[in-house]
Amino acid sequence: MTEKELIDLWNRARTHLVLAQLAPTFLLITTVGLVPAIRDAGTLVVWATLGILLASGILGALVEFAAAHEAQAVARDLVAITKPSHTSRTIVRFAPWLSVAKFVTPAIFVGIFVALAGALLGF
Repeated sequence: MTEKELIDLWNRARTHLVLAQLAPTFLLITTVGLVPAIRDAGTLVVWATLGILLASGILGALVEFAAAHEAQAVARDLVAITKPSHTSRTIVRFAPWLSVAKFVTPAIFVGIFVALAGALLGF
């Protein structure tokens, strides 16, 4: 692959990473604002809400992990370029930070999910 093709792959992976965060983030924020209404709607609605949050969070985490992993693979391929551009060198230097998206972001989701579960279940 050419350097430009690799940079294009990097940009697509980065876009997927950002998009994967939108739905779970929106759901978490919305749920925080609706905790009293959800609790008032009854136990089934509480469990349905937890299921939606969990499914969305798991899918979002998987997509984030995959996108970050693929972007790191692109960075490893960019290392092999004989005369890399400044952009390629910057991508290679930044690639290790994608571990935050692979591991820290899902861990934060778990913490928020646990806190919301406690709030919804009345703990």
